[in-house]
Amino acid sequence: MTTPKRVEIGWPALGIAVTAELDDRNAALAQSLWDAMPYRSLQGHALVAGHHLYHVAPVHSLLYQAATYKVEDRRYEPDGTIFASRLQHLGIKYGELTEPMPAIPIGRVVPDDVDSLVEAGRAVWEAVYTTKKPVIAEVRRAGENSGHSLPRLTVTDPEADALIGDLHAETERIWLEAPQELVDLHEGRIPSCAGSYETVLTTLLFVNGETRPLGYAAYGGLVRAAYEDVPLESLRHMARILTSTPAEFLAYCGLEKVWYFTRRTLDCIDRIDNRDDFAALMAHMTLYLNCLGGWNLHLFPWQVGDHLRRVSASA
Repeated sequence: MTTPKRVEIGWPALGIAVTAELDDRNAALAQSLWDAMPYRSLQGHALVAGHHLYHVAPVHSLLYQAATYKVEDRRYEPDGTIFASRLQHLGIKYGELTEPMPAIPIGRVVPDDVDSLVEAGRAVWEAVYTTKKPVIAEVRRAGENSGHSLPRLTVTDPEADALIGDLHAETERIWLEAPQELVDLHEGRIPSCAGSYETVLTTLLFVNGETRPLGYAAYGGLVRAAYEDVPLESLRHMARILTSTPAEFLAYCGLEKVWYFTRRTLDCIDRIDNRDDFAALMAHMTLYLNCLGGWNLHLFPWQVGDHLRRVSASA
């Protein structure tokens, strides 16, 4: 067994930091995360699964890198377990989980810091559910300085490479600051007047329902398909099928940049003549959408449903 890689995960706004060790259960995934450090990201919290923290990690390879070890049900893993996800998330279990699903562990918060992790988890839940004050996670190698950068891939076609440059710049711009398009939408400024009878919550619900799968499933799925040897022409065809309609709808709801970047992507994919370049462009679209989706989940007014609470089967 190799020596564990020690990392520090901190939330400066909360005055809390924990130490964790990345292990060799999924050594390649742990190494990819290690290589990406230091970085910062908007801290999110599970909204359905239970006591679980996650954030978007700026690591393209998380989308496709194969796991060598999986647990069948993450509910039974120790509190403090760190997971990598093909949704491009770094997740940390800090208490009870209700969602039974396989997961990919890559490390664990040291036992002495689990109480601090629980404190951070509860504070992040309050930020996501009620206050809407962003909490930024800082992830770094233990003993090293904090910092941040987003990876920028390159491709051979000049037009596609210029598009990647623009996507990279836009993703950097919104990575740690809420996109104005989303802020306007959540404050009811919708140029198209989307929302029947002047409602806003209905539009927010549909935006959330389209943004997450567009990043997680459509663009992220295209990256995985490219690394699974799907023919390039089939990849182009699936890109048009999966991305155009939801992106155009999101533009109608106020997220015009999603449609702008999607149109540019679809316009240039016929110029891309190799699978690696296709995957690189789709990876940048994925990171952009996943960042946007993270902000949308943070801004969403979950507290308006506070009167709706789960009841027991016997009630």
